[in-house]
Amino acid sequence: MAPAQRPSGGDPDWLTLGQAAKFLGVAQSTIRKWSDQGRVPAFYTPGRHRRFLRTDLEAFVDGSGPESSGHGPLVLVVDDNADLRTLVRHNLEEEGYSVREAAGAEEALDAVEDQAPELVLLDVVLPGTDGWELLRRLQELHGSIPVIMFSGQVESSRADAADRGARDFVGKPFDPQQLVDRAKQLLPA
Repeated sequence: MAPAQRPSGGDPDWLTLGQAAKFLGVAQSTIRKWSDQGRVPAFYTPGRHRRFLRTDLEAFVDGSGPESSGHGPLVLVVDDNADLRTLVRHNLEEEGYSVREAAGAEEALDAVEDQAPELVLLDVVLPGTDGWELLRRLQELHGSIPVIMFSGQVESSRADAADRGARDFVGKPFDPQQLVDRAKQLLPA
């Protein structure tokens, strides 16, 4: 899947949240939840409004979207920055991975309970429960899922990641391809 282009005003290929909900025949809260879970890809405008590609919605309806069984290994991306999640998701999908997203610990645990991923990409700094605590909880629930941690607090986090059982660590800022390359080393698509 090619990276999403910024929606331009009046572009018929991009839909607002309300238009996307109407297109799928669901409530706006439902498509918002699906988007937060990574089931339906979304682009966020600078004003933090969601926009949806019509082709992504069509793929979701016909079962060929990110959650279809025909795609590669499932990766869960956990970061409170929606733009970063979207960028990483697009790069992973281009390499053949299926991707779900979570903005925080509880959302990530719900996603893992719904369908255990084969790899987790986890930010250290999250609102509420931080990435270290989420890593511990993931290990308790599904100890075999490899986790790659990432953070802007590079020096202290790199050693902590290995000590706490993460498989790898990537410092922020990073080129999304760097994170994809690390994912490919642990989990080939």
